[in-house]
Amino acid sequence: MTRVLSPIRGRAVGLSGVPDPVFAQAMVGPGTAIDPDREPGTALAPVSGKIVKLHPHAYVVVDEEGHGVLVHLGVDTVQLKGEGFELLAAEGDTVTAGQPLVRWNPGVIEAGGRSPVTAVVALDAGADALAGVVESGPVDGGAELFTWS
Repeated sequence: MTRVLSPIRGRAVGLSGVPDPVFAQAMVGPGTAIDPDREPGTALAPVSGKIVKLHPHAYVVVDEEGHGVLVHLGVDTVQLKGEGFELLAAEGDTVTAGQPLVRWNPGVIEAGGRSPVTAVVALDAGADALAGVVESGPVDGGAELFTWS
């Protein structure tokens, strides 16, 4: 069983709280979302494993069981072309859950007219594979968001 941790501090809003239909309707996969505190911070690895994709606005870490977890920092943030994000790791790195991967400022993202709501998605998982999904309330970075079996 994989414990998936929150990459950021904020308030859980569930995938339905993401202002993007692809995430909100779980087309990418099941999971949850966090509305981040509006202050500079770091986004953490949600699981221990290998970074298989790393963009300034999004990353995927795959654990030893082959579970790939996508963290997407904000909505339409790909359009920023990396501006406002600082990578703290590299694609191909082996990381531990809770390790800082990206430095960013959700307040700046929001000031630029984009939502900073961050999706945390279990790629290629059935909805029934997740348990204990946190969909509301305050969440600390590194706190458990859901388990994946």
